[in-house]
Amino acid sequence: MRNLDGPMVLRRIRLADLDDVYDLARAAGSGMTNLPPDRAALAERISASLEAPGACGLTSIVMFVLDVGGRPAGVAAIWPRIGLDRPFYSYRIADEAAASAAYGLSARTRTLTLCTEFTGAAEVGGLLIDPSLRGCSAGRLAARARYLFIAEHRRAFPGRIMAELRGWQDADGVSPVWEALGRCFYGLSFEAADRLSTCAHDFIAEMAPRHPIYVDLLAPHVRAAIGRPHDEARAALKLLREEGFEEPGFVDVFDGGPTVCATLDQVRTIRESRRARVVDIGELGPQAEQHLVCTGRGQAFRASRGAMGASDGGVALAPPLAQALGVGVGDKVRHVAF
Repeated sequence: MRNLDGPMVLRRIRLADLDDVYDLARAAGSGMTNLPPDRAALAERISASLEAPGACGLTSIVMFVLDVGGRPAGVAAIWPRIGLDRPFYSYRIADEAAASAAYGLSARTRTLTLCTEFTGAAEVGGLLIDPSLRGCSAGRLAARARYLFIAEHRRAFPGRIMAELRGWQDADGVSPVWEALGRCFYGLSFEAADRLSTCAHDFIAEMAPRHPIYVDLLAPHVRAAIGRPHDEARAALKLLREEGFEEPGFVDVFDGGPTVCATLDQVRTIRESRRARVVDIGELGPQAEQHLVCTGRGQAFRASRGAMGASDGGVALAPPLAQALGVGVGDKVRHVAF
């Protein structure tokens, strides 16, 4: 049984976290392409994250765990730049119009076209929280703390950021979009294609449709699933929208889940965060505002939530928050209202 008592701290992942992260991924089921229930693939991702402790190299994954009571109870990730080492594919949704002036006829149809629109963008993904933490803002803490990491390493990131949401599945765990399109083109089950995509993307370009797909030719239940998030991804989509992400008309090539994006400097947490020096640590009273606060760079990065107030020339932290972050008077932190 995982101990979920204690402060919630988002920190960089370690090799020792592999077993706990694997358990989280396995419990999540299919569709979490960025967090596969594959121990070897997860170990490879953790190793890649550890290889980029400082400036987080241009294509390396940066992984975090939500540490609660000394054990990982959640995981989240950032990819500083995607599509540079291997293509990153999406379907672009477009409207096509046709008309016959002679007969007074007109029609509009939707199409899906394979594209690499997000090459070079940053990506946030792999957000997964232990279900027992629902209702205590654990997902919000983990999701927003990633943006504080980006703010602290701003030069390592490009001007645009995106996220893919898991696509909708029915009560039996079946993806209507995959069954109608993916299985047809790739000849694989959803689970097999999902596993293959964790280590290879060439097969997508080699076997994906080379011409637009007319959405209106698909069954109604398939059309309804295009751009619809998985039921368990709705909370994540809400958080992304609150940060300023928009849905520009792209979906995942496997399950049709929505893709959202934003200009990095317009992401709410990045835009509103500020750096300050800790000038006092002490009890702040019940009226003190809750802030998300981070400290450290690279592998030393840590973020937590707690009471913080303004003080002469800096900020004052409540003792539990200072202890969770491991900071003292004189240290610098980055903060944003929670």
